[in-house]
Amino acid sequence: MNRTKIFLIACSAALLVACGTRVPITEQAPVTDRVMSPATPMPAAESTAPANVTSRDIKPVEVAPIAVAKSGVVYFDFDSFIVKPEYQSVLEAQAKFLMGNRNVKISLGGHTDDLGGREYNLALGQKRADAVKRSLTILGVAEAQMEAVSFGKEKPASPATDDDARAKNRRVELAAP
Repeated sequence: MNRTKIFLIACSAALLVACGTRVPITEQAPVTDRVMSPATPMPAAESTAPANVTSRDIKPVEVAPIAVAKSGVVYFDFDSFIVKPEYQSVLEAQAKFLMGNRNVKISLGGHTDDLGGREYNLALGQKRADAVKRSLTILGVAEAQMEAVSFGKEKPASPATDDDARAKNRRVELAAP
């Protein structure tokens, strides 16, 4: 009986904590409506190695790492997760690169400034990352190539607390994991 009460109290506390954010988790992040033709799938690679080749016959090949396209940061307005039209060219460059390199996966890290509570900022950072992911999906990038994560206010680009520094912290960074 005592364990049951403790379990119910713990569940109630967890439910109250989960409901503490002012950002609705179920709300969809808006993105610009863009119609693109679906990308054609890449053909599966076929093995050309003869059956009698062993692992000691194969020599390692040094491969240069593939970098994500040139600019991989999208900035947001205060308390917003709307992808601004000025970042469309950044997203198009990323989409072109990712569609040309279907084996590359990227991480979309959502960040916020230092204002607001921890839970609120984690939810807002996730909404920002999801908005960028949805924008790239609309442009033809496979969802399996992207992982949207939130860092909230935990990893600021600038530790200062003035308006310019806070604006630099409200971002989604696109990076190879």
